[in-house]
Amino acid sequence: MTPSRINRLALTHFRSYRAASVSVQADMVALVGANGAGKTNCLEAISFFAPGRGLRRATLEDVADNQGDGSWAISAEIEGALGLATFGTGIEPPRNDAAIVRRCRIDREPVGSAAAFGDHIRMVWLTPAMDGRFMGAASERRRFFDRLVLAIDSEHSSRVSALERSLRSRNRLLEVRNFDDHWCDAIERETAELAVAVAASRGQTAVKLAAMLRQRGQASAFPSAEIALAGWMENALLTEPALAVEDRYRALLRDNRARDAAAGRTLDGPHLTDLHVIYAPKSMPARDASTGEQKALLIGLILAHATLVAETTGIVPMLLLDEIVAHLDPGRRTALFAELGTLGAQVWLTGADPAAFAELRELGEIFDVEGGRISARR
Repeated sequence: MTPSRINRLALTHFRSYRAASVSVQADMVALVGANGAGKTNCLEAISFFAPGRGLRRATLEDVADNQGDGSWAISAEIEGALGLATFGTGIEPPRNDAAIVRRCRIDREPVGSAAAFGDHIRMVWLTPAMDGRFMGAASERRRFFDRLVLAIDSEHSSRVSALERSLRSRNRLLEVRNFDDHWCDAIERETAELAVAVAASRGQTAVKLAAMLRQRGQASAFPSAEIALAGWMENALLTEPALAVEDRYRALLRDNRARDAAAGRTLDGPHLTDLHVIYAPKSMPARDASTGEQKALLIGLILAHATLVAETTGIVPMLLLDEIVAHLDPGRRTALFAELGTLGAQVWLTGADPAAFAELRELGEIFDVEGGRISARR
């Protein structure tokens, strides 16, 4: 399997970085600095080499340096599945009311979108904002799981976005009192096709990830989880032909036009799917586990997912782990570093306390982040 790794990263007018660069030789990379120094900003920049909106889900305008002209750029020398390559992405200075478009390049040649980066590298991340996933709304868990699917299927986000657009079109049409049945039939046909494609990718990933979590069992220092998708379409596709499920959903949409029109939204479909997670050691819902148990469970889930990505795609994913060691005791911290080492992945970690990364001095590299600069710790 081929690891995904960055040899050199350069940031221009990105968040707190007016112009910064860092060269990396190790597979374990720790960014250390005070709160607000820009550690997470660096990880966010790297995350833009994956499909989607990055680990903060920020708009393109939001990540630009406040003191610049509104443009920003990220470039990196990457080693991946297709060998050495140079990635670049960013936006040009906004012009009047023109739409802002993110440009992506590989070896200085334009590519259609960030999905093209997926032919070279894969990426998995964990941030403090994800700690509340088991307690939050179903939409947050669904978005979290879609990100897991995306690390395996780089076209998944485009299908999810297309499904959302199709549902919005149907909702707008149903707002018209005397809507055209033929138009509605056409939109619902498109919606059903997209819904099946989205649900199939989710269902297949859920089955494989559940098996990987069982396989890890007691071999990990982090607790295992049992997962399942609460969505009839995802589960139906595991045993029924896709065409039969598509026909059933299309009929359901047609039969429920009046109900959905009254509600102002579509009340059935994979856009409402939830992710159920069980804390395996105590056989209880993850939402009922303690804060510490939920954090450990999430780490175990991400580690299992990273292994699954490697086995499924043949590309060992890069891991971006923001403030992951802050609340781990020394034993768990040592266990985490050991498990990360066995993955064979390049791992970027952040933290405020240099002592938390003392064990990495022989395993990797530690960089100080301060004032828009990234420098090797001496």
